[in-house]
Amino acid sequence: MEFQMIDQEYWYGGAVYEGYRQPVGMDDCVEWDFRENPTANQLMPLFLSSKGRYLWSEEGFLIRFHEGKVTVEGNGEIEFQEGFQNLRGAYLAAMKAHFPFHEIRLSNRFFEAPVYNTWIELTFYQAQDKVLEYARGILEHGLEPGILMIDDGWSPYYGKWEFRRDNFPDPEAMLRELHDMGFQVMLWICPFITPDTLEYREARDKGLLIRTPEGKPRILEWWNGYSAGLDLTNPEAMSWLKKQMDQLREMGVDGFKFDAGDPCYYTPGDLMQEGVTTNELSRLWAAFAEQYEFNELRVCFKTGGYSLLQRLCDKHHSWKENGVGGLIPDTLIQGLTGHPFGSPDMIGGGEYLSFWEDYEEKFEPELFVRYCEIAALMPVMQFSAAPWRLLKPEDYQKVLKAVEVRKKYLPQILEAVECAKKMGEPIVSHMEYVFPGQGMERVMDQFMIGNKLLAAPINEKDVTAREVWIPKGKWKLGELILESSGEKRVLEQKEGPMVLEKI
Repeated sequence: MEFQMIDQEYWYGGAVYEGYRQPVGMDDCVEWDFRENPTANQLMPLFLSSKGRYLWSEEGFLIRFHEGKVTVEGNGEIEFQEGFQNLRGAYLAAMKAHFPFHEIRLSNRFFEAPVYNTWIELTFYQAQDKVLEYARGILEHGLEPGILMIDDGWSPYYGKWEFRRDNFPDPEAMLRELHDMGFQVMLWICPFITPDTLEYREARDKGLLIRTPEGKPRILEWWNGYSAGLDLTNPEAMSWLKKQMDQLREMGVDGFKFDAGDPCYYTPGDLMQEGVTTNELSRLWAAFAEQYEFNELRVCFKTGGYSLLQRLCDKHHSWKENGVGGLIPDTLIQGLTGHPFGSPDMIGGGEYLSFWEDYEEKFEPELFVRYCEIAALMPVMQFSAAPWRLLKPEDYQKVLKAVEVRKKYLPQILEAVECAKKMGEPIVSHMEYVFPGQGMERVMDQFMIGNKLLAAPINEKDVTAREVWIPKGKWKLGELILESSGEKRVLEQKEGPMVLEKI
């Protein structure tokens, strides 16, 4: 398929991680091969136009934008629709036709209070006493309880989904104590099984594993080494996994962080109960997660409208697009591809090597604080690295201030969450989505929460004021009243992240 762009038209969509390269306009040249998800984040076979047009396919596709000409190639049918006036119109039409929202059963705890994850503090060395110490530290340092995720390392090995008793001598007591503190508890899991174990041999003998074309269990390589993969197309394999998860739920576990499942770790042509693509395996892992009201996903294909908490991929402790610089653009593309329930990864960065390799020299308190201020205005605010450990008291007070700003605007955030659940619209919206035709198509560093809150946090180093594009109308910034005819203004950020209220 090939067609020409319209004058002043801009396109958004595809891979969430490519948000920093969007939107694509008439003068841009970019090519993306999305026939298999090449990123560690969400991908939808969808592109939306600011002029009310959209592209959709049931399969991934290759798309080229070259100085106003758009070329799309794919294995499946490419659908091109137009006549929907603007970006919002294109999104709503595409959603209605191709990814109507499921019943959203996600717990509101994700949005009501911060989420905490033990990964940066404990990495692979999860242990009962350390988890409790982290939880107590949260409360002792003035933060409120919320969802607590115990990350990779809590089980003996992959596929044996029970607490390792050497590091967790009494997990039942730990869960009771965490619940008494006010936390809900989630556990990290993956769709893989460590070879040369009883669980591996059981799954192999029952035919629950992905097999090579020669019929042998596929041993796949992923970031943690080598594992066998569960056949996600086989209901018996999923029942085998769910039985273990049910036992954890009976113990007191509230939900699960569903990691891995990246298409790149699977091999096309492998044998399963049903022949599916590597993208489809990623989607099946996400579909399995929907049954839990406490879930978190990171990499998905064609899961717009699913009842899932969607995290941005592990961000570096960096000002660039792989760190703080990517938070707002990626979250905007999440919303425009049907994934409104988003978490901007772990505050300060979830890439743990950023905190291991000479982190005392590389760690920047200002970056951590700015990351926190951005996250405070996102659907989900997730801590992992303990800010009270890393920051001096004066910087930690800025973190607490950001949390207070979130509490101030929590009613509006929750209102946008309910709108997303019922209507499928983004929680964090692009400026062009809410105010079409005012020249804000390329604005990717500020956003709307609902229709009345404009968030313009700072995401650059050594900056205390920034340019904000203010839509037409009357706005309030603190005690300052601003009348705008739709123009940019330089505004100073004083205490906490900058939020303008439409009045």
